[in-house]
Amino acid sequence: MNAHTKTTMAASACPHDCPSVCALEVEVVGNTIGRVRGAKSNTYTDGVICAKVARYAERLNHPDRLLEPRICKGAKGSGEWGSISWEAALDLIAEKFLAAEAKFGAETVWPYFYAGTMGLVQRDSIQRLRHAKGYSGQFDTICVNNAWTGFSAATGKLMGPDPREMAKADCVVIWGTNAVATQINVMTHAVKARKERGAKIVVIDIYENDTVKQADLGLVLKPGTDAALACAVMHVLFRDGMADREYMSRYSDLPEEFEAHLQSRTPEWAADITGLSVEEIEAFAHLVGITKKSYFRLGYGFTRTRNGAVAMHAATCIPTVTGAWQVEGGGAMHSNADIYGMDSSFIKGTISPGIRSLDQSKIGRILTGDQHALGNGPPVTAMLIQNTNPMNVCPEQALVKQGFAREDLFVVVHEQFMTETAQVADLVLPATMFVEHDDIYRGGGHQHILLGPKLVDAPEHCRENLFVIEELAKRLGVAHQPGFGLSSNELIDDLLRRSNRGTLEDIRRDKWIDCQPGFDTSHYINGFGHADGKFHFKADWQNVPWGRPPKDVGLQGAVETMPTFPDQWDVLEEADSAHPYRLATSPARSFLNSSFSETPSSRKKEGVPKVMMHPNAANREGIAEGERVRLSNERGAVILHAVLFDGLKENVLIAEGLHKNADHEGGAGINTLTGADATAPHGGAAFHDVHVRIERL
Repeated sequence: MNAHTKTTMAASACPHDCPSVCALEVEVVGNTIGRVRGAKSNTYTDGVICAKVARYAERLNHPDRLLEPRICKGAKGSGEWGSISWEAALDLIAEKFLAAEAKFGAETVWPYFYAGTMGLVQRDSIQRLRHAKGYSGQFDTICVNNAWTGFSAATGKLMGPDPREMAKADCVVIWGTNAVATQINVMTHAVKARKERGAKIVVIDIYENDTVKQADLGLVLKPGTDAALACAVMHVLFRDGMADREYMSRYSDLPEEFEAHLQSRTPEWAADITGLSVEEIEAFAHLVGITKKSYFRLGYGFTRTRNGAVAMHAATCIPTVTGAWQVEGGGAMHSNADIYGMDSSFIKGTISPGIRSLDQSKIGRILTGDQHALGNGPPVTAMLIQNTNPMNVCPEQALVKQGFAREDLFVVVHEQFMTETAQVADLVLPATMFVEHDDIYRGGGHQHILLGPKLVDAPEHCRENLFVIEELAKRLGVAHQPGFGLSSNELIDDLLRRSNRGTLEDIRRDKWIDCQPGFDTSHYINGFGHADGKFHFKADWQNVPWGRPPKDVGLQGAVETMPTFPDQWDVLEEADSAHPYRLATSPARSFLNSSFSETPSSRKKEGVPKVMMHPNAANREGIAEGERVRLSNERGAVILHAVLFDGLKENVLIAEGLHKNADHEGGAGINTLTGADATAPHGGAAFHDVHVRIERL
């Protein structure tokens, strides 16, 4: 490095799909970046970020980064590419989209995106083009549905106590999230409570991961049995006089009926379902029962099973039984999505009435012509894909591959790397990274709106998402509609003004906006979010406040069989004689979905694709440490390397991380095994709810 190169520190925000949305301090060295650190002055980030983002310069300057537009010259997926100018590429996209529209109608075009960036401008502007043209809608189901639905069924609102209050708790319950790997700031505040207050940390998960290892009480249960644990805990709270009846009579709907319902949900009943001991269940119940300042941090593990909404609702009920919402450092938190009041209508545009919505998780079924998945509408024959890698991250991967192999499907992928989705595209366009464009973010796991300004120039031919949307709008005849023709910063300023959150100038000065409501609001002291002001022990699954699917999609799954009071709901993909193991595809510490699977340091840390299995199960199957094994079910087969590990239940398997498909022998990635059948009541994909068989190779 030149000794005279100017080095400065600049504020930014992490763009990736993580509730922490960390406030960053980025070392800018000339026209590139050096080390990335957490912003100490941000009271949630508190100076701590994950190691993979700290090494972001490795990703920004990666030799395999896409640097120019490419056009496929051979058969799809052949790897034969030629160069094409941006002008010619954009003209070709418009030509193909207009031809497809002329043949099948506008709904044959399906813009497809997700959370590769969480920036409200760069992520969501594709919606404005979709709505302006009347292209097929996207029903988002990959991530949040079960968890958000279950929480809001209880509280009436996606909001909880200030997450910084974890540091003021006497007990922090981390349930359904491997926070060390996926939400490092949760650990920052939980450990602070332990050091400063002697707080106990309870971690509940399906295997002994890095977060469980830091717990004072770690509970490792069978996948999909969280509701049984929650019910038994509340049984004990009522039985042993630790329920706050005065609080419940004022703030909840049917406490007496609920108590009667729990009479048979004993620790013995739950032990048989969860695989926990009666003693473990009793110990957890008594800890939160005698510790009013118990803060429940509920994670996204709840969204990955077929009964996840019911389980999240059940877990959220515990602090209502104890009355923990009344005190600082008590209550339950999952997401603060409802506190921001962000009006992004100018960015997203206006939804065209009558346009079908296609389930993003069912992309394999959609692209292979499943009429039910297509809503009995026209085939999808043209796609623009931004911020996601469906060939790797979506369930039913064999169908996804089959669909993308269609010669009559025109696919454009705007990406930073030649992902497995880009490899099967007709056109690949090089994208900017977060320090190379302007955007704005909001935290799901905290309370800040954060600015992410452009800090360095992008490589010559890389373009931001907004550029692609604007240029296509011109060529497709909709650039005159509201929201088009504005820069990123103009859209950010409009967003803030519409949302009564100040101006771009204000947030440039302050770097972020703390939107945390006051104590009485975030603890529901003035009433919960339902119309009756009550916390609902009895869920109305037909009318949950958050996330009702579009009308043409309707409620999903077996809604009519969902238990109204918390209970174990037996709709899991259960093990059977042909598939005697339950598989969960849990997050890896050094990857983030399919992001970072290209960076050398992350790849080195994660190694080859592996599956954890209990030594007793391995002995039964004749499998030794490190041996190649095949996992299979009715959807396909995947080859991994066995890791013997006694930190899970005997018939449970854990495969951490979304390795590239190509990293697996035979090219079949882990989502070959996962299903796309919709979870109730608002849809979703059950990535941790998979039955398989395992055999030694």
